Amino acid sequence: MPTTSTTPSPEHPALRVGAAKVDITPQDLTALHPMGRPFERIHDPIHLRAVVAHDGTTEVALISLDLVEAGDMTPVRRRIEDELGIAFAHILITATHTHSAPRIGEVSPGALAHAGSPESLVYTERVYDAMLAALRSARAAARPARVGAGVGSADVNVNREAYLGGGWTLGVNPDGPSDKAVRVVRFEDLEGRPIALLLNYSVHPTSVLGTGELSADLAGAACRHVEECFDDALVCLWTPGTIGDQGPRIDLGLPWGAVPDARQSARAYRAMEAQGLMVGAEAVRVAEGIAVGAGAHAVRIHAGQREVALPAKPGSDVMESMRQEPTETVPLRLAVIRIGEILLAGVSGEVVTEIGRRLRAASPFTHTLLISIANDRIGYIADDARFDRPVHSVRGCPIVRGHAEDSIVEGVLALAAEGVR
Repeated sequence: MPTTSTTPSPEHPALRVGAAKVDITPQDLTALHPMGRPFERIHDPIHLRAVVAHDGTTEVALISLDLVEAGDMTPVRRRIEDELGIAFAHILITATHTHSAPRIGEVSPGALAHAGSPESLVYTERVYDAMLAALRSARAAARPARVGAGVGSADVNVNREAYLGGGWTLGVNPDGPSDKAVRVVRFEDLEGRPIALLLNYSVHPTSVLGTGELSADLAGAACRHVEECFDDALVCLWTPGTIGDQGPRIDLGLPWGAVPDARQSARAYRAMEAQGLMVGAEAVRVAEGIAVGAGAHAVRIHAGQREVALPAKPGSDVMESMRQEPTETVPLRLAVIRIGEILLAGVSGEVVTEIGRRLRAASPFTHTLLISIANDRIGYIADDARFDRPVHSVRGCPIVRGHAEDSIVEGVLALAAEGVR
């Protein structure tokens, strides 16, 4: 369903939007893979993609990184505010969550996350520099724009919390909850030329995890397809939806730690490209069907953030590479960017399907996109009912039952309501 267009006025000037894309592929792969076997080579490059939007009063920035996770982004958000003047609370940084790429940033106290190496902290500073460069480029390229949104569907993801062999494990659970929606936000200039496309989908990009190669995985394949379909005239940002309980239908298919042979790796990459193509092609179809109307949009922008200290619990039966500092509380970070009737809701963990459904059902906005691992990654965030089962998202959740779900839904809607005028 498209957003509504209105006529700009001196009090409410037209929206301005710019986008940029920067290669962040590390040349030295030493100690950069926080999980699984070390990187041995580069299969495909990884990128940073950024969008800057301004309504004449409020400026916001959205950054998507082809990384497994971005930890506490407070330092770089402060730097962006100091150097570029974009308000700290108006910046949303997320990672595509490809498991075949490095992580950046520090682990917040109490978070269940993959600890970085000294090498990853050096790489972090390089990525921070790239963020500043991308935002400068996006701001310089900004032009009067209009915006619309739509929703499609792709059956690439599947619930991964399966009951096998007398216990809960990661697998394929076709009967479990799964959000198949491909949510799209399209920005174009007043002549109809594309600027950026925001793609939101719920899946772990783990198709090629275990190959020992750096890759943007299916998220990168989807974005490449979208950008190619628009002759590279736009930047496509992948944002992770309710990924906490969702895996791809096809991955390497080997036991954890097994080393694939060349044929097995080749099949995994074919699966990566195919699944990325399915999501990307649906995003293109949806984007082409969005009717944004003629003329400029006088779209108001609102942004805000909230940090809530919630009771912490230790993880159980999690990967050895995950670290958790014993603390009484863990910070849940919420962020909203509202562009007209489009609400981007950022949450600093891997949110499960049911929380996203509850948020959308309660949201008064035409389009609500939940973005996981926004401005931090503290671990999985399970809905309250899920705690009745010892599933992966519960074992990896650092928050005591009964606190996260309400805090997310009520917190996001309260932040968004502050911008309703």
